[in-house]
Amino acid sequence: MDVDFHRIKRLPPYVFEEVNRMKAAARARGEDIIDFGMGNPDAATPAHIVEKLVETVRDGRTHRYSTSRGIPGLRRANAAYYARRFGVEIDPDSETIVTLGSKEGLANLAMAITGPGDVILVPNPSYPIHPYGFMIAGGVIRHVEIGPNTDFLANIERAARHCVPAPVALVINFPSNPTAMTVDLDYYAELVDFARRRNLYILSDVAYAEIYFGAPPPSILQVPGARDVAVEFTSLSKTYSMPGWRIGFATGNKALIAALTRIKSYLDYGAFTPIQVAATAALNGPQDCVAEARNRYRERRDVLIQGLAAAGWDVPSPEATMFAWAPIPEPFRHLGSLEFSKLLLRECGVAVAPGLGFGEYGDDHVRIALVENEQRIRQACRSIRRFLGSGGTGTTSDRERVLAS
Repeated sequence: MDVDFHRIKRLPPYVFEEVNRMKAAARARGEDIIDFGMGNPDAATPAHIVEKLVETVRDGRTHRYSTSRGIPGLRRANAAYYARRFGVEIDPDSETIVTLGSKEGLANLAMAITGPGDVILVPNPSYPIHPYGFMIAGGVIRHVEIGPNTDFLANIERAARHCVPAPVALVINFPSNPTAMTVDLDYYAELVDFARRRNLYILSDVAYAEIYFGAPPPSILQVPGARDVAVEFTSLSKTYSMPGWRIGFATGNKALIAALTRIKSYLDYGAFTPIQVAATAALNGPQDCVAEARNRYRERRDVLIQGLAAAGWDVPSPEATMFAWAPIPEPFRHLGSLEFSKLLLRECGVAVAPGLGFGEYGDDHVRIALVENEQRIRQACRSIRRFLGSGGTGTTSDRERVLAS
């Protein structure tokens, strides 16, 4: 039977899949692959969080259905986080909701607020759920170029001016995945002013707000009046090394929170209660583990950037996130990010994420995730240095890669 599902056929082929297949095949042959592809934290969840999960799960009363908007204690803990981190007072009953990770939260809010043909402004390159969550919901995506040398504010003004119908929402993500860009509070103020003038909502993803190496990134909700137009998505995945636990939040505009609350009430019963209790312990408990994670990523960043520079590959040092956004070296730029990623995998045993997977404006970059330890990062840089030193002729053999380890 021929199947042609409407929503599925709107989704483009998954760019990362080809690299993933090559990676799996190489490992099946026994090759050592240093994997910087997926932003999957490798550190264990801090012990006090795990212990709270174990303690809670032993109580059989916690095994029943939970609540889709999140247990009250966890919503209060998120409000307390906003108060101490950003100086923003949040009503835990009407201005925040617990989500199954920020990814699920954004996708479900897209379903709640998007009608057929609604136009959404989305930065390009961006994390895939930012455009495709709205595409799945039936919206029309207007891609807006963003990057270190691009005036995003001017680009969204131009995009909004030429959109018919007018856009209903703007997605932003700072610190950014994949570009690692950061912005200050004045920048957020300009975005809030833009949203007010254009009568649209802002959906801000700040999943990397606690992974920073300079000044702490602000929240858009610190801007006076931002809650009239904005909602913000946060996550415990990177902050507390809890990616598989799937706990995040949406916080801000009451109308958007109410819409997300209503649609989630039809879709899920919330995260398993012991996970929510443990997440509460994460937010309310000692924060040394957050500083340790930040230092770990900083040290890896420094090793990577210095090692690639020694290899002849100049990559900007990110001020935040767990990623480096690496411009493809000039001799290989004509290949594009997918072919260059495959080349690095084949010749160096190093897996990265092709920038094309984050949008066409990312095709001259690759994303390198800081998810391998310092020894492995040095090993990868040595292999890349030999490859680049050979002129990219592919002289690095599997045996050399094994010996380098």
